[in-house]
Amino acid sequence: MAAGKQSAGLLLYRRREGRLEVFLVHPGGPLFARKDAGFWSIPKGEYEDSEDPLQAALREFREETGFPVEGELHPLTPVVQKSGKRVAAWAVQGDCDPAQMRSNTFSMEWPPRSGRQREFPEVDRGEWFRLPAAREKINAAQAAWLEELLRLEIQ
Repeated sequence: MAAGKQSAGLLLYRRREGRLEVFLVHPGGPLFARKDAGFWSIPKGEYEDSEDPLQAALREFREETGFPVEGELHPLTPVVQKSGKRVAAWAVQGDCDPAQMRSNTFSMEWPPRSGRQREFPEVDRGEWFRLPAAREKINAAQAAWLEELLRLEIQ
């Protein structure tokens, strides 16, 4: 598989008031500023063929959120997104405060053809969602992980 066509990430989950919640992030930058339903994702990122996908998932979670991850990691079935990118994921129980999230940044020319480079956060916000809301927010291919999480005996 060509480099740049594979990503790895973590599906952080918790229980609140007896209900399962998942932590999702919204992509940063001006191209996604007004997009919501179907554009949220697990914290994830691309990795090279020579990298271990689980190590990439842990690194990307930390880079996109600023949060460390501890706990038992449960492999989920990889998905292929509409773009053709294959995404590996692991579920892990944990907690974090979205208000404390700190994402790494990227540069891009903005506005287009202006010649000016601007910095944007890779993810501009994170939020805990109960499963009905998460199903509406998450990237369509990644929605399978929500159902898989329900079937796992890790709740």
